[in-house]
Formats: sequence, C-alpha cells, structure tokens
Amino acid sequence: MKRIPLSLLCCILLVFSCKQQDKKKFQIERSKELAIKNKVHNKLMDIEKEQGWRLLFDGETLNGWHLFNNPDSTRYSAWEVKEGTIYCNATDESKVFGDLVTDTEFENYELMFEWQMGLRGNGGVFINVQESPEYKATYETGPEYQLLEPEHMDTDTPLKRPGCLWGLSSQLNTVEAKPTGQWNSAKIVQQDGQIQFYLNGILTAEADLTSAEWTNMVAASNFKDRPAFGKATKGKIALQNWYFESWFRNMKIREL
Repeated sequence: MKRIPLSLLCCILLVFSCKQQDKKKFQIERSKELAIKNKVHNKLMDIEKEQGWRLLFDGETLNGWHLFNNPDSTRYSAWEVKEGTIYCNATDESKVFGDLVTDTEFENYELMFEWQMGLRGNGGVFINVQESPEYKATYETGPEYQLLEPEHMDTDTPLKRPGCLWGLSSQLNTVEAKPTGQWNSAKIVQQDGQIQFYLNGILTAEADLTSAEWTNMVAASNFKDRPAFGKATKGKIALQNWYFESWFRNMKIREL
C-alpha cells in the first residue's frame, strides 16, 4: 500500500481543521443572532423576581406613569406605547407636551433600562424629581442622566455627553452612545444619596448628593438659581420630552 506523503497529510488535516473552525464560528454567530432575535422584552425572569426586580413598564400600557404635574394626562400626550416601547412622539405638535414621571417615589434603588434617540436627538432621565405646583419642570429639582444621539452637536461638549450628570460633570470614563436604530443600556444606582450612572456597562458619573462637594458643584453651575435642585435623595423618575423622538424598553427597578 502506497503511503501518503507527510506534507500532504498535514495539508489535509489543516484544511479539515479550518472547515471545522469555520463551522463552529458560524454556529456560535448564528446562535447569538437567534438569541437576539428571539429575546423577550419587558419581562422578568424568575431569578430577577427573586432578586427583587420589578418592571416600571409592562410593554403594553403606561400604567404607573403620568405627565409631570398633570395626573391622568397620558392619553393625549406625546408619550405612547409603540411596538413594546415607551415612545415619545415629540414631532407631532398636536400632542400634549410634558415629561413622563412615575407615580411612585424611589429612594435607594438600582434602575436599568434600554434607550435610543432619534437622529441628532437629545433627552434625559431625571431622578429624585419633586412633583409640586411650585415646580414648573422636572429639571428644577432632579439631576439628569443625559441621553444623546451621536450626531447631536453636544456630543463634543464635556458636560453634556451621554451618560453624564448633565451640566455638572463630564464622563468619568469615555464611552460613546450607539446611534439611532441601536439600543443603549443604562443603569442608575442610588443609595443613601450616593449615585452612579452607567452607559453600556461603563461608569460615567458618580456623586454624593449629601456632600459639600456636591453643594459646591451645584453652586458653580447653571442650577445655582434653582434652590431645590439636587437637594432630595428620594423622588420620582422622569423621562424627558425635549423635541426629539425617544424610545425606552426593559425598564426595571429593585430597591436596595
């Protein structure tokens, strides 16, 4: 029997190995693709329920939300449920304008959500919002987690970059937001007045609302003439209606 040359045998084994690797790579990529495609949104897994998570958005209604200083007002507002998202139809001038706020106040918690903005869009999520007739807007009391589409001109302004404490501090770690059509992940943690913001898994802001450093930071900012700004460590969560389309999903919270 004629022997196969060693060099030829090596070539055959190399080709076979490459084909196997390509097949495995395809299977992995295909599995990821299917997992993303079939992912269920606005639902909690059993383990999440055990950990204390609860949904702020059920994927079907705006139950648990209302317009700032305007209860029972979402029916005619720019906010609606669209394809499993909280959608701000900010371009329709016939809609009632206003920020969307939770019915419930929160103090020590971890909040997670996904978001995207329309092209060149600008928006925000406010925490510790105080709802009272004496305040005309959510930003009078609540610090803002900045939401920004990469094409917006503020992308290059340090105090207005995505994930930062708007107008107060630049990103702690540089991270870019994903463009319209792609989802960003966000996390806000607050415990005993200490807050942390995360964008796409990266820490972007950190502050202690009870500290002298925070008081001095606010006094040196555009919020210096807002006497109630950043004073509370408990309040409502608000989504900003700021002339741009925005989408939110998978909003969940757990108390700490």
